[in-house]
Amino acid sequence: MMEKYLIALDLDGTLLTDEKTISERNKQAIAKARAEGHIVSIATGRPHRASIHYYNEMELDTPMVNFNGALIHHPKNHYWDAIHSPMSIRTAHSILHTCKELGVQNVLAEVRDDVYLDQYDEELMQIFQTSDTPINVGSLSANLKDDPTSILIHPEIDKIQTLREQLTDKHAEVIDHRKWGAPWHVIEIVRAGLNKAVGLQKIAHYYHIPEERIIAFGDEDNDLEMLEYAGVGVAMDNAISELKDVANYTTHSNEGDGIACFLEDFLKLSSKAM
Repeated sequence: MMEKYLIALDLDGTLLTDEKTISERNKQAIAKARAEGHIVSIATGRPHRASIHYYNEMELDTPMVNFNGALIHHPKNHYWDAIHSPMSIRTAHSILHTCKELGVQNVLAEVRDDVYLDQYDEELMQIFQTSDTPINVGSLSANLKDDPTSILIHPEIDKIQTLREQLTDKHAEVIDHRKWGAPWHVIEIVRAGLNKAVGLQKIAHYYHIPEERIIAFGDEDNDLEMLEYAGVGVAMDNAISELKDVANYTTHSNEGDGIACFLEDFLKLSSKAM
């Protein structure tokens, strides 16, 4: 029996196709890996409600990392020691002030699975709306009363650079900010010191799996720490070049079943039908 690995999957641009589905080949490779005793976990910038559908589709029973590490929890085991690390409401209001000064298009705040949107926006609402999540629309300065898990800022493309510089200048001590991959030009903010590696470390510790037996897949700058931390960091072919630089391997793209190609080869997954 091969030693068991912990396999960490980013969703967008990695596991998911551009149509936001899990390909049949990826699904089978993941099922085979699990059947052979390996542990599969999701590590995403998405909130719980926008990832649980994929978790269930793969029939997982493991902890999950959401909001880039601001929420680490176990969807099927409420006794598991979840960690929720929001930023302070004071910091949030100060960030809103920076956004107002710059005149960004829109700002969205999430308190776990509650969503607050500064201004009505059909496009943004489609990304964040799931059937059972009402979105509270209206001035965040007035409506946001709790420490938010994350804040998402939707600036015009030509303001992204200035916005990120301002966030760093004014708030570097208390927050980390990342840019989402295309097509969403969204800046995501979480409490400082949080990233997917923090979540992965807790999960690895729970299953007693050493770093060298962690395989992590990713494509964007919010996957950097996770790929550096994992013994086997795998960048997708469509990944940003900075990620390929820290990765141990590069696999095919998210459109080319990259995860399945790598796992079948690396874990020597038996080709006998499940």
